[in-house]
This record gives sequence, structure tokens and C-alpha cells, in this order.
Amino acid sequence: MRKLLTTFGILASLSLLLPSPAYSALDIELTKGVVAAIPIAIVPFAGGEEAKAVTDTITSDLENSGRFTSLDAAKMTQQPHKESDINYGYWRKSGAEDIIIGEVTHSMGKYKVNVALYSVFANQSTDGAKPKEHLIFSQEYTVNKSELRRLSHHISDEIYQHLTGEKGIFSTRLAYVLVQRHPKKPTQYQLVIADVDGVEPRPILTSDQPIMSPAWSPDGKQVAYVSFENHRAKIYISDIATGKRRLVSNYPGINGAPAWSPDGKSLAMVLSKDGSPNIYIKNLDTDQLTQVTRDWAIDTEPHFAPDGKSLVYTSDRGGSPQVYQVDLASEQTQRLTFDGRYNARPSLTPDGKQLLVLHRKNSMFGIAMLDLNSNGVIELTKSGLHESPTLAPNGSMVAFATNLGYRTVLGMASTDGNVTLRLPDQQGDVQDPAWSPFLN
Repeated sequence: MRKLLTTFGILASLSLLLPSPAYSALDIELTKGVVAAIPIAIVPFAGGEEAKAVTDTITSDLENSGRFTSLDAAKMTQQPHKESDINYGYWRKSGAEDIIIGEVTHSMGKYKVNVALYSVFANQSTDGAKPKEHLIFSQEYTVNKSELRRLSHHISDEIYQHLTGEKGIFSTRLAYVLVQRHPKKPTQYQLVIADVDGVEPRPILTSDQPIMSPAWSPDGKQVAYVSFENHRAKIYISDIATGKRRLVSNYPGINGAPAWSPDGKSLAMVLSKDGSPNIYIKNLDTDQLTQVTRDWAIDTEPHFAPDGKSLVYTSDRGGSPQVYQVDLASEQTQRLTFDGRYNARPSLTPDGKQLLVLHRKNSMFGIAMLDLNSNGVIELTKSGLHESPTLAPNGSMVAFATNLGYRTVLGMASTDGNVTLRLPDQQGDVQDPAWSPFLN
């Protein structure tokens, strides 16, 4: 594991970046799921090739959440596409608790997608109460062909939320850094945006100098990042749709670790223009710069609290990397982590009650969740080969960079420790992930 100076934000610039081919897609792999996963029947949608693609995406989303196990479609002797054709007795015997049916039709260049979710056991009543309806959710959508995959993720989100009560994250995206190294050519760095399952990666910036620390704006329309163009660290903001970008920090020394305020109006960052690395906040409308920490030690990796009133960050002021929180109004600071000699890369869950950290206890590094009320720690990973954790917008999952053999890939884990996923790149290494907010 890196030493202090090469672990923190901008100071990790070169050691974080390993060779990796460009334009490759990720292939998500469930490595551990919930033992009591919900059995669900996802009947192949009617409608040909497009319908198969929609069905496959929904099936992959729900299975890879670790919360569901789907019945083998090849063994379904009944494949209904409307409620009147559903034999609930057959599906009860199959073991399914819920059934998804759908159809895709094409007309005048548009695709109409009908989908419905039914409970297999809804009408079972043993206490004399009025039976509930089988229907849980149904909807009709009309989209262009290019929007079918995005719609499939949206349908997965709807199903997931109706069955778990938790907002789905299948329509969110990941930003990460890809690096391509050639023996006789300059190393190429790319900032890539991909669907959360790793499909459809799209580079929004390519450079022969390192790129790192991507951070999504709260509306999901922009990404801030550090670029070493002209061999100097600078912070830029790029518009994802147009590719236009803006230079927001070009001070002498370190310009690193950008983090958006919840309202999207400011950017926290680490600057060393006056000596030691400290945390500042820049108003993006007025360019006003406000210094937050004034320390001789290394203060870095800022992250705003959900209410925007405080920041959590990493500092070695106590002799080892630990997480602190500063109130932005009073400037009062408190230390949050005490368990273990190393706690860094902090971020708060959406409810502000838990803290995600890169954590070391004894000799092992891993990713952990700290309950700020009880101070209890849940270790999500323990391999010692993980870094750069980033939270999903619903707080249920964390993505991180991890070593797999001689490669660096993306890993995921649920914040309760019950689900783990791996998203290995088929041709190289992927690093420094950042999870988007919820997207429309």
C-alpha cells in the first residue's frame, strides 16, 4: 500500500495510473449475493431481437444486484405476455415469488415497450383479509431504438424499487480513468463515462498526460477532474453532453481532489499554493476562493456532507491518516475515525449517518463503513488490494478499484457486506471510479 504522500488525492497522480487499453467494455460478474435472494420469473419479452435485448438487460440488472435470482427461461414451459395468460399455480410451483412479462413492438420508427410486474402469491389470504391484487406495476413506454437500453435500466429501477422499497441505481453511470501504454508511443489517458454495468463506455477526454479524481456534479451533467496537461496539475470541469470544458483551478503547486457541493455552486479542492496542502472552496459563479483548513499537515480528499454545511476530509495531523469533519460556518473540527491506524478517502452516505472509508486494521487494507452514532465498523472488503471507494447515490453499494491478478479492475460491494461484484475490463486496467448521482 502506498505511503501517505502517494495515497492522498493529487499526490497519488502517477502511482494510481497503470497501463490499460482504451474503448474496452466491462463485463459485470456477481461474486457474492444475498443468501435469501428473491426468486423471480423474467419471461422473455415478445417482439424479436429488440425484445430479447430488453429482457437480457433487465435480467442482468436484477441478478447482478445480488438481491434476486431469476428462473431459467429455457425451462419455462409457459411464457405469457399478458395477465390473462398467467397461470399463477404454475408459477407458484416453479418457486417464483414474482413474475415480469412484457412486449416490444415497432411502428413508424418508434418502439413501444409494455411491461408489467405481478406477485405470484398476492391473492393468497389465510386470515380472512381482502386479497391483494396480483398487479404490482405496469407501464407503457415509447422510445427510439437508441433509447431502448436506457429504458431497460429504467424498468429495472422500477422493478427493484417496487420489490425492495429502495430506489434502483441501474440507470446511473460510472466515470473512471483508462490508461493505454504502448512501447513506442506516449502513454494515453482517458476519462471514460459508462453505464453502471460497464457497457457503452465513452471517452470524454483523451490526453498523453495523467488524468485523475473524476467527480460528478449533483445534476449529473458535468464532471470535474484533475489533468496534468503541460506537466502541471489543473482542475477542469467538462460538460458530458457537449464535451466543452472549463479550467477552474490553476494555482501554483497542487490542484487536486475536486468535490462538488450539494447545490452544485461550489467546488472543494486541495491547494498547496501557500505551502502545505489545505482544503479550499471555490464559488463557481464568482471564482471566490475560501480557505477551509489551515494546517501544517496534509489535509486532502474533501467530501461535502449531504446538507452542505460541513466537509469530511483526510488529514495526517495526528501522525497517521484519519478522517475529520469541519463545520463550514463555525470552522470547528472533530476527528471521526479512531479504529485502525489508517482511514482515508471518506464519503458520507446520503442520510449522513455512515462514513465510507479506506481502512486499515492490523496489516490489512480494505473498505469499511463507520456508523457515526454507534462508532461500529463494518468491513466490506479485506483483501488489502482495494482503493478509491465511491458510493452509489442510494448509499447501498460502493465501487472501488481492485487488483485481479496482474490487472486492476472495478469491484463493487453492498454497504451491508452481503453482495460483491467484479467488473473486469476485458483488455486492461480500469481505475479511480466515481459513481454518478441519480440521472433522469
